Amino acid sequence: MVVKRRELALLALAMGVIAAWARPGPLQAVEAPLELQWHQLVPPAPPKPPKSFLAGRGPVELGRLGGPDDAAPAPPPLPEGRWMSAPARKDAPPAPVVESLGGKRVHIGGYVVPLSFDATRVTDFLLVPFVGACIHVPPPPANQIIYVKIAQGFDVRGTFDPVWVTGTLKVTPAFTGLADAGYSLEAETVEARPGG
Repeated sequence: MVVKRRELALLALAMGVIAAWARPGPLQAVEAPLELQWHQLVPPAPPKPPKSFLAGRGPVELGRLGGPDDAAPAPPPLPEGRWMSAPARKDAPPAPVVESLGGKRVHIGGYVVPLSFDATRVTDFLLVPFVGACIHVPPPPANQIIYVKIAQGFDVRGTFDPVWVTGTLKVTPAFTGLADAGYSLEAETVEARPGG
């Protein structure tokens, strides 16, 4: 009888230790974020079906094999200037995103395009892969823009500060007046990235 009580006490102690170990608490380390690169935000293109060798070929005219002397008119030149101010195509499908990244805690570097700020303190911004995106050049595709919110805000030195952002990525589009973002992120931290 005494042996059974001792065995039950040891079993209860072992189960208590296992339960305490399995329960998340302040003593357990937070999982390191996924080091994300910009190319990982673009899903791989689906494979194209192979073409037949003769597909799209008609009869060959020996005098018209193509080249500078085939008498075909040159295409009209593109209009000069204002090519950046052309309106975006509204009928274009949204850029594809990587659904499996949703809910992942990530760490990614990029450049800040401020959206909501008070003096130098920014709370909402677009994170883009290169300097000048969305302002000096047409915006990149939506799957290359992350809409970031940080509740406490952070101070910026310039318009396009290089930063490291850590937080939970969501595959939720955001429509801003500047550009459409394919991803959203609630930032835990935004840190200056030395050297750009």
